[in-house]
Amino acid sequence: MTFSHPVLVRWSDIDSYDHVNNVRYFDYLQEARIAFLADVFGVGADEFFGRSPVVLVSQTVDYLRPILLRHPPYAVDVWVDAVGTSSYTLKSRIVDHAEGLVYCKATSVLVTVTADTHAKRPLDEAERAALGQHVAAA
Repeated sequence: MTFSHPVLVRWSDIDSYDHVNNVRYFDYLQEARIAFLADVFGVGADEFFGRSPVVLVSQTVDYLRPILLRHPPYAVDVWVDAVGTSSYTLKSRIVDHAEGLVYCKATSVLVTVTADTHAKRPLDEAERAALGQHVAAA
């Protein structure tokens, strides 16, 4: 199942080439990733890291076209690609659904950690089940 999170481009996101600076793509992806995981685990975004601590260990982004400052809607689509023992991989893309355009594609690998020491830990069965419900091929 794919989750879609709206993205609003801010004036401060625009660079001297009159499009969104590439670094801001990471901000949009992070905002959507947190909203997605809060939804997956059924908690508020502010509660998510206290209940299911996770660390982003890798993220790759393929830039396909520049995002311009214009009226919305841009969206970040997020889904689970794979679930491992103590990590999971999310795929995402920044899109304009109305125009059918994809601006970037991203892969993010997250590792579950303990709340107190931030040591790697295995996913528990509830986490595995929740993530498994959101595996999609998009």
